[in-house]
Amino acid sequence: MNNLVFHELHQKSRLSIKEVNEVLKAYGLYSSQYSILFCLKRFGSMTQTEIWQYLNVEAPTVTRTLTRLEKSGWIVRKAGSDKRERIVYLSPQAKKKLPEIQQEIERLEENLLIALSDSEQDQLISLLKKICKSTEKGEMNDEPAGANLD
Repeated sequence: MNNLVFHELHQKSRLSIKEVNEVLKAYGLYSSQYSILFCLKRFGSMTQTEIWQYLNVEAPTVTRTLTRLEKSGWIVRKAGSDKRERIVYLSPQAKKKLPEIQQEIERLEENLLIALSDSEQDQLISLLKKICKSTEKGEMNDEPAGANLD
């Protein structure tokens, strides 16, 4: 193969992030912020460590993004079991607005994937997960370790 796979992945990723950012602009959010909100909606409250580990993002980057989300009222951070641990929760504002945002993101996703059948979309997800597993030399979980799944 001509090793165009990662080029294509990168290009499609850039396109999808650009399109998602256009949708999120109306809410004062960016895709990196939405990724965290999505995790909290899907898994429930999480520690900051669980968030950066799940998203494969450096801890300082997540901390800065959480600070912005907290200042703008999307999340609440509370002390954890020790002085350093911080547990992150969706704010009431986020719980109220996220269903609307998710509907818009789902519409965008449908438009981006319109050329793929349901089985092709399932295959794409499976192949992307397979790539991640091989790059991490082990299993990559769909759920963060220790996440509250309620």
